[in-house]
Amino acid sequence: MLDIVQVPILGDNYAYLLHEPDEGVTAAVDPGEAGPLLAAADAHGWTISYVLLTHHHADHIAGAQALRDLTGCTIVAPLADLGRIENVDVAVSDGETVSLGATHAVVFETPGHTSGHVVYWFVADDALFSGDTLFALGCGRLFEGTAEQMWESLSRLRALPDETRVYCGHEYTAANARFARSIDPDNAALAERAEEIAKLREAKQPTVPSILGVEKATNPFLRADEPEIAKRLGLDDAPPVAVFAEIRKRKDAF
Repeated sequence: MLDIVQVPILGDNYAYLLHEPDEGVTAAVDPGEAGPLLAAADAHGWTISYVLLTHHHADHIAGAQALRDLTGCTIVAPLADLGRIENVDVAVSDGETVSLGATHAVVFETPGHTSGHVVYWFVADDALFSGDTLFALGCGRLFEGTAEQMWESLSRLRALPDETRVYCGHEYTAANARFARSIDPDNAALAERAEEIAKLREAKQPTVPSILGVEKATNPFLRADEPEIAKRLGLDDAPPVAVFAEIRKRKDAF
Protein backbone atom coordinates (compact mmCIF):
# COMPACT_ATOMS: atom_id res chain seq x y z
CA MET A 1 0.00 0.00 0.00
CA LEU A 2 1.08 3.57 -0.62
CA ASP A 3 2.24 5.66 2.29
CA ILE A 4 0.39 8.97 1.79
CA VAL A 5 1.48 12.17 3.50
CA GLN A 6 -0.82 15.16 3.24
CA VAL A 7 1.10 18.44 3.10
CA PRO A 8 -0.75 21.73 3.74
CA ILE A 9 0.53 24.57 1.55
CA LEU A 10 -0.46 28.10 0.53
CA GLY A 11 -3.09 28.58 3.20
CA ASP A 12 -5.83 26.19 2.06
CA ASN A 13 -4.19 23.92 -0.55
CA TYR A 14 -3.18 20.33 -0.04
CA ALA A 15 -0.26 18.70 -1.82
CA TYR A 16 0.65 15.06 -1.25
CA LEU A 17 3.63 12.76 -1.02
CA LEU A 18 3.02 9.19 -2.17
CA HIS A 19 5.63 6.62 -1.21
CA GLU A 20 5.62 3.09 -2.62
CA PRO A 21 7.65 1.13 -0.06
CA ASP A 22 8.47 -1.99 -2.10
CA GLU A 23 10.63 -0.08 -4.58
CA GLY A 24 11.15 3.06 -2.52
CA VAL A 25 9.62 5.39 -5.10
CA THR A 26 8.08 8.71 -4.05
CA ALA A 27 5.83 11.11 -5.95
CA ALA A 28 4.63 14.62 -5.14
CA VAL A 29 1.09 15.50 -6.22
CA ASP A 30 0.26 19.12 -7.13
CA PRO A 31 3.21 20.87 -5.47
CA GLY A 32 2.05 24.48 -5.40
CA GLU A 33 5.30 25.21 -3.57
CA ALA A 34 8.42 23.10 -3.27
CA GLY A 35 9.71 23.76 0.26
CA PRO A 36 7.05 21.97 2.32
CA LEU A 37 7.21 18.91 0.03
CA LEU A 38 10.98 18.74 0.28
CA ALA A 39 10.83 19.11 4.06
CA ALA A 40 8.21 16.37 4.39
CA ALA A 41 10.16 14.04 2.12
CA ASP A 42 13.36 14.69 4.09
CA ALA A 43 11.57 14.02 7.37
CA HIS A 44 10.62 10.57 6.09
CA GLY A 45 13.94 9.84 4.41
CA TRP A 46 12.36 9.83 0.95
CA THR A 47 13.59 11.23 -2.36
CA ILE A 48 11.00 12.62 -4.75
CA SER A 49 11.20 10.77 -8.09
CA TYR A 50 7.98 11.93 -9.73
CA VAL A 51 5.66 14.92 -9.74
CA LEU A 52 2.01 14.27 -10.70
CA LEU A 53 0.07 17.35 -11.81
CA THR A 54 -3.70 17.53 -12.20
CA HIS A 55 -4.03 20.89 -13.98
CA HIS A 56 -2.19 24.05 -14.89
CA HIS A 57 -3.22 26.46 -12.12
CA ALA A 58 -0.25 28.00 -10.34
CA ASP A 59 -1.32 26.90 -6.86
CA HIS A 60 -0.91 23.30 -8.07
CA ILE A 61 2.25 23.53 -10.19
CA ALA A 62 4.40 26.43 -8.97
CA GLY A 63 6.85 24.18 -7.09
CA ALA A 64 7.21 21.52 -9.78
CA GLN A 65 10.20 23.05 -11.57
CA ALA A 66 12.12 23.60 -8.32
CA LEU A 67 11.54 19.95 -7.37
CA ARG A 68 12.77 18.88 -10.81
CA ASP A 69 15.86 21.08 -10.54
CA LEU A 70 16.73 19.81 -7.06
CA THR A 71 15.90 16.10 -7.43
CA GLY A 72 15.88 15.35 -11.15
CA CYS A 73 12.33 14.03 -10.76
CA THR A 74 10.03 13.25 -13.68
CA ILE A 75 7.10 15.62 -14.21
CA VAL A 76 3.84 13.95 -15.26
CA ALA A 77 1.07 16.24 -16.46
CA PRO A 78 -2.04 16.31 -18.65
CA LEU A 79 -1.41 16.08 -22.37
CA ALA A 80 -4.02 18.79 -22.90
CA ASP A 81 -1.98 21.19 -20.74
CA LEU A 82 1.34 20.81 -22.56
CA GLY A 83 1.24 24.43 -23.71
CA ARG A 84 0.58 25.68 -20.18
CA ILE A 85 2.92 23.62 -18.00
CA GLU A 86 6.68 23.82 -18.55
CA ASN A 87 9.16 20.95 -18.79
CA VAL A 88 6.66 18.08 -18.80
CA ASP A 89 8.50 14.77 -19.13
CA VAL A 90 5.46 12.48 -19.45
CA ALA A 91 2.15 13.71 -20.87
CA VAL A 92 -0.89 11.59 -19.98
CA SER A 93 -4.43 11.33 -21.26
CA ASP A 94 -7.63 9.45 -20.45
CA GLY A 95 -7.27 5.74 -19.71
CA GLU A 96 -3.50 5.70 -19.49
CA THR A 97 -1.69 4.42 -16.43
CA VAL A 98 1.10 5.93 -14.37
CA SER A 99 3.36 3.47 -12.57
CA LEU A 100 4.74 4.29 -9.16
CA GLY A 101 6.94 1.41 -8.14
CA ALA A 102 4.79 -1.66 -7.62
CA THR A 103 1.51 0.22 -7.86
CA HIS A 104 -0.13 2.33 -10.55
CA ALA A 105 -2.76 4.98 -11.16
CA VAL A 106 -5.38 5.17 -13.88
CA VAL A 107 -5.70 8.62 -15.44
CA PHE A 108 -9.16 10.14 -15.94
CA GLU A 109 -9.62 13.27 -18.01
CA THR A 110 -12.06 15.41 -16.00
CA PRO A 111 -12.67 18.71 -17.81
CA GLY A 112 -14.83 21.31 -16.13
CA HIS A 113 -12.72 23.28 -13.68
CA THR A 114 -10.14 23.59 -16.46
CA SER A 115 -10.25 22.16 -19.96
CA GLY A 116 -7.24 19.89 -19.41
CA HIS A 117 -7.81 18.64 -15.86
CA VAL A 118 -6.95 15.02 -15.02
CA VAL A 119 -7.20 12.95 -11.85
CA TYR A 120 -5.19 9.94 -10.71
CA TRP A 121 -6.94 6.86 -9.32
CA PHE A 122 -4.63 4.41 -7.53
CA VAL A 123 -6.85 1.37 -7.88
CA ALA A 124 -5.15 -1.04 -5.47
CA ASP A 125 -4.76 1.69 -2.87
CA ASP A 126 -8.38 2.95 -2.94
CA ALA A 127 -6.99 6.46 -3.42
CA LEU A 128 -8.21 9.17 -5.80
CA PHE A 129 -6.21 12.37 -6.22
CA SER A 130 -8.95 14.59 -7.56
CA GLY A 131 -7.26 17.99 -7.74
CA ASP A 132 -9.94 20.65 -8.14
CA THR A 133 -12.55 18.45 -9.85
CA LEU A 134 -14.12 16.81 -6.80
CA PHE A 135 -13.85 18.34 -3.33
CA ALA A 136 -15.19 17.06 -0.04
CA LEU A 137 -18.84 18.17 -0.30
CA GLY A 138 -18.09 20.23 -3.39
CA CYS A 139 -16.61 20.54 -6.85
CA GLY A 140 -14.43 23.04 -8.67
CA ARG A 141 -15.65 26.23 -10.25
CA LEU A 142 -16.21 26.10 -14.01
CA PHE A 143 -13.37 28.38 -15.06
CA GLU A 144 -12.84 26.85 -18.51
CA GLY A 145 -15.26 23.98 -18.96
CA THR A 146 -19.02 23.67 -19.16
CA ALA A 147 -21.63 22.30 -16.79
CA GLU A 148 -22.08 19.39 -19.19
CA GLN A 149 -18.39 18.54 -19.02
CA MET A 150 -18.20 18.79 -15.25
CA TRP A 151 -21.33 16.74 -14.68
CA GLU A 152 -19.91 14.02 -16.92
CA SER A 153 -16.56 14.19 -15.11
CA LEU A 154 -18.20 13.92 -11.68
CA SER A 155 -20.46 11.12 -12.85
CA ARG A 156 -17.41 9.10 -13.90
CA LEU A 157 -15.78 9.63 -10.52
CA ARG A 158 -19.03 8.81 -8.72
CA ALA A 159 -18.94 5.37 -10.37
CA LEU A 160 -15.73 4.44 -8.55
CA PRO A 161 -15.96 2.15 -5.49
CA ASP A 162 -17.53 3.54 -2.32
CA GLU A 163 -14.39 2.83 -0.30
CA THR A 164 -12.27 5.14 -2.46
CA ARG A 165 -10.51 7.82 -0.42
CA VAL A 166 -10.76 11.24 -2.05
CA TYR A 167 -7.63 13.36 -1.69
CA CYS A 168 -8.63 16.74 -3.09
CA GLY A 169 -6.70 19.95 -3.60
CA HIS A 170 -8.20 22.28 -0.99
CA GLU A 171 -9.57 22.53 2.55
CA TYR A 172 -12.94 23.97 1.53
CA THR A 173 -15.13 21.48 3.38
CA ALA A 174 -16.63 23.67 6.10
CA ALA A 175 -17.88 26.25 3.60
CA ASN A 176 -19.03 23.46 1.30
CA ALA A 177 -21.00 21.90 4.15
CA ARG A 178 -22.83 25.14 4.86
CA PHE A 179 -23.80 25.43 1.22
CA ALA A 180 -24.77 21.76 0.92
CA ARG A 181 -27.20 22.14 3.82
CA SER A 182 -28.86 25.05 2.04
CA ILE A 183 -29.53 22.76 -0.92
CA ASP A 184 -30.37 19.60 1.01
CA PRO A 185 -31.55 20.60 4.52
CA ASP A 186 -33.44 17.38 5.26
CA ASN A 187 -30.49 15.04 4.64
CA ALA A 188 -29.71 13.46 8.01
CA ALA A 189 -26.38 12.05 6.83
CA LEU A 190 -25.34 15.52 5.66
CA ALA A 191 -26.38 17.11 8.96
CA GLU A 192 -24.30 14.58 10.89
CA ARG A 193 -21.35 15.11 8.59
CA ALA A 194 -21.58 18.89 8.92
CA GLU A 195 -21.32 18.54 12.71
CA GLU A 196 -18.25 16.30 12.37
CA ILE A 197 -16.64 18.78 9.99
CA ALA A 198 -17.26 21.69 12.35
CA LYS A 199 -15.59 19.80 15.20
CA LEU A 200 -12.59 18.90 13.05
CA ARG A 201 -12.07 22.48 11.92
CA GLU A 202 -12.51 23.81 15.46
CA ALA A 203 -9.71 21.45 16.44
CA LYS A 204 -7.68 22.63 13.42
CA GLN A 205 -7.77 19.15 11.92
CA PRO A 206 -8.11 18.38 8.18
CA THR A 207 -11.38 17.13 6.73
CA VAL A 208 -9.54 15.53 3.81
CA PRO A 209 -9.45 12.77 2.67
CA SER A 210 -13.12 12.02 2.45
CA ILE A 211 -14.72 8.70 1.49
CA LEU A 212 -16.46 8.47 -1.86
CA GLY A 213 -19.42 6.51 -0.48
CA VAL A 214 -20.03 9.35 1.97
CA GLU A 215 -19.70 11.90 -0.83
CA LYS A 216 -22.32 10.03 -2.84
CA ALA A 217 -24.77 10.37 0.05
CA THR A 218 -24.02 13.97 1.04
CA ASN A 219 -22.35 15.96 -1.77
CA PRO A 220 -25.08 17.81 -3.71
CA PHE A 221 -22.89 18.08 -6.81
CA LEU A 222 -22.90 14.27 -7.09
CA ARG A 223 -26.66 14.08 -6.55
CA ALA A 224 -28.04 16.31 -9.30
CA ASP A 225 -29.91 13.33 -10.77
CA GLU A 226 -31.84 12.66 -7.55
CA PRO A 227 -35.51 13.78 -7.72
CA GLU A 228 -35.58 15.33 -4.25
CA ILE A 229 -32.70 17.66 -5.14
CA ALA A 230 -34.37 18.72 -8.39
CA LYS A 231 -37.67 19.29 -6.59
CA ARG A 232 -36.01 21.39 -3.92
CA LEU A 233 -34.62 23.65 -6.66
CA GLY A 234 -37.91 23.88 -8.54
CA LEU A 235 -36.53 21.84 -11.42
CA ASP A 236 -38.67 18.71 -11.16
CA ASP A 237 -38.65 17.89 -14.87
CA ALA A 238 -35.19 19.21 -15.73
CA PRO A 239 -32.34 16.95 -16.86
CA PRO A 240 -29.60 16.29 -14.30
CA VAL A 241 -27.11 18.57 -16.04
CA ALA A 242 -29.52 21.50 -15.67
CA VAL A 243 -29.91 20.72 -11.97
CA PHE A 244 -26.14 20.51 -11.62
CA ALA A 245 -25.72 23.84 -13.40
CA GLU A 246 -28.19 25.47 -11.00
CA ILE A 247 -26.38 24.05 -7.96
CA ARG A 248 -23.06 25.33 -9.30
CA LYS A 249 -24.55 28.78 -9.99
CA ARG A 250 -25.93 28.99 -6.47
CA LYS A 251 -22.61 27.94 -4.97
CA ASP A 252 -20.79 30.63 -6.97
CA ALA A 253 -23.12 33.22 -5.42
CA PHE A 254 -23.19 31.69 -1.91
